Amino acid sequence: MQPFRLHVFICNHQKPEGVPCCAARGSAPILESLRREIAAQGLDDQVQVTECGSLGLCEQGPNLVVYPEGAWYSGVTPADVPEIVRAHFQEGHPVERLLRTDPAAVRAEIHANREKMIAARRAREAAGVLPDDLQDRIRGFQQSRAILTALELDLFTAIGAGAASEAVAARLGAAPRSTGMLLNALASLHLLVKREGVYYNSPAPARYFTAGSPDNARPALLHTAHLWHRWSTLTDCVRSGSAVAREEPGGRLQDWTEAFIAAMHRNASERAPLVVRAVGAAGITRMLDVGGGSGAYSIAFAQANSALRAEILDQPAVISIAQRHIREAGVADRVTVRTGDLRSDKLGEGYGLVFLSAICHMLSPAENLDLFGRCREALASGGRIVIQDFILEPDKTAPRFAALFALNMLVGTAGGSSYSQPEYAAWLRDAGFEDVGHVPLPGITGLMMASRP
Repeated sequence: MQPFRLHVFICNHQKPEGVPCCAARGSAPILESLRREIAAQGLDDQVQVTECGSLGLCEQGPNLVVYPEGAWYSGVTPADVPEIVRAHFQEGHPVERLLRTDPAAVRAEIHANREKMIAARRAREAAGVLPDDLQDRIRGFQQSRAILTALELDLFTAIGAGAASEAVAARLGAAPRSTGMLLNALASLHLLVKREGVYYNSPAPARYFTAGSPDNARPALLHTAHLWHRWSTLTDCVRSGSAVAREEPGGRLQDWTEAFIAAMHRNASERAPLVVRAVGAAGITRMLDVGGGSGAYSIAFAQANSALRAEILDQPAVISIAQRHIREAGVADRVTVRTGDLRSDKLGEGYGLVFLSAICHMLSPAENLDLFGRCREALASGGRIVIQDFILEPDKTAPRFAALFALNMLVGTAGGSSYSQPEYAAWLRDAGFEDVGHVPLPGITGLMMASRP
């Protein structure tokens, strides 16, 4: 079977620093250039490009192989890509100056590299050296902390179209020495490019981390920076069984709320269409969005059904943020807000849909059971409750995101956690619901749905 005329395998294998590999020699830009050039020449339906592991010619990389002819290229640069696409992929003439033409030599080189790799692995195992992937996980906080500090300082915006470290430090009001160290670390992570002492934003930070960009995610990512401080208490939380530092200090509370809701709005805006399609908006005239945050889900349901009226219940500090998003969406006549405490208040009555997104993980099992009972009272006969959250499998070890998120609730709440599908089902039935079901969604969340008899 040959679904494509040509199939290109390009090595993008990342090995430990100091060990020769294609990734260290710049295979990622070549992979990007190949895909871009193939698309530009209209060859998408004829040429398939696949990123692969080591091809065994590590000292000669970046390497790629083109099948069915089995043409091996080594030492490829981004500047070579247009020629390869034109001469080889379009005209059928491999680029001889980059081609490996001695099969025996290629086999010998691959065999030698394999033997060196096996010998090095045995030596490390004999010496009891930590595996590289485990070491990377343990030290992963270093990269994360460098990026979060840059976001807190708004460093990528300060760099602008390019700046030396002294200029960046002056714009940040920071010390030149430490700013230079941070800039160099970010350049080592390929988030910045350093040329002749001047730093430039790489494409991704320029798009996602700078003020003025339509895709600026910094306001939302500041919530992750705030979480850093809570996660640093994890050891004490495990010893005590609950969060040991739940309150934000003094004047930072509003900053924390703004960042938290910005993060939730970014996530909700992406996932709202999936939820509306899974739940369905037809036939619903009244909806209650408990702890609705920015209002992204209420807005999406209202946009899907012009007869639907949604009401958001949340804390006073959040309501003003929700009102801003509702006005911007042009649905202020059909989406309203009211203040309330989802832990204790009566929720109303006569709703066709009660929606809880990213709420249950903040609460203890007893609090969830109590909340579901009040949701049942708020629903009209036949009305539905829909819960969106990170839903664990029965043994609670997967999905990984949900298992780790349970720790996020440990460090940040009195009794919250991630919960499993059987736990949600049991609470819903105990609260008087029927037709309890689980609806998986693409991505990291799922839905639990049930109806009031």
